[in-house]
Amino acid sequence: MLSPVLLDELRAHWRRLRKKSGVWLFPGNRWHSGDQPMDTKTPRHACQYAVHRAGIKKKVYPHVLRHCFATHLLEAGADLHTIQILLGHHDLKETAIYLHLSQRHLHATAGPLDALVLKGRSELER
Repeated sequence: MLSPVLLDELRAHWRRLRKKSGVWLFPGNRWHSGDQPMDTKTPRHACQYAVHRAGIKKKVYPHVLRHCFATHLLEAGADLHTIQILLGHHDLKETAIYLHLSQRHLHATAGPLDALVLKGRSELER
């Protein structure tokens, strides 16, 4: 998925670059003009830097963002099969590992008994 908002930001980033790589949007040197990709450690370092600046005490790695992505999709109403496809999983059990529902979301979920209308009670009394 590529959000239109993110696409606009990526285009603005490209326009701001003084020197542009002929191959990579995020090339591997600090001048953003190299013909090599960025190092595989760069996203991890950027994530750790952002975590530090945000004052987060937990260990956070780029892979945690994948778990957050799946959880936010589920909490926004996406169905499990869609999330499975977006994560590239063949088995729904793999996808389930990524889903971490918030307590707020769990407490907001109505149980099936909440929909019952009991004799002698109006819907307003529930």
